Amino acid sequence: MSKRATGSAVKLPHPGLPDADWGDSFVITVDQPDLSAKQAARHVINSAPRWYHRLLALRNLLVKPFGLKTDADLADTGAGTIGPFPITSETEQSVILGLDDHHLNFRIVFETEAIDAHRTLVRSITLVRRNNALGRAYLAAVMPFHNRIVPAMLNA
Repeated sequence: MSKRATGSAVKLPHPGLPDADWGDSFVITVDQPDLSAKQAARHVINSAPRWYHRLLALRNLLVKPFGLKTDADLADTGAGTIGPFPITSETEQSVILGLDDHHLNFRIVFETEAIDAHRTLVRSITLVRRNNALGRAYLAAVMPFHNRIVPAMLNA
């Protein structure tokens, strides 16, 4: 990856999750031509730092008593998965991962766009529909981590 990931605005509603009430986006330019969205998503998801896996394990322990889905509960939708996340939609320039739970629905959208013959722009968009107070509390609790995890994974 050639540049550091930076945050950018996401316009709602977004086709990745039309009823989303929250979203953010991070972008990075990579020195890799002809990069598909699925390739970018696999690289980013599989480049999670070790501390992310420890946080995810802690998260899974903390949310299980509330009946929230853990990564062990995520199921293949028939379109495959990237890491623990089910693929919900896919084109060459966009792949959408995510699931619906009783507290919130979320999507992670990876988009790629050729900048020139040598570089590709990779965008990671997170979209959330908070379904209730638990969803609002959950999103507030994970935001400090989300804002560090996503750029770290894009920069890997």
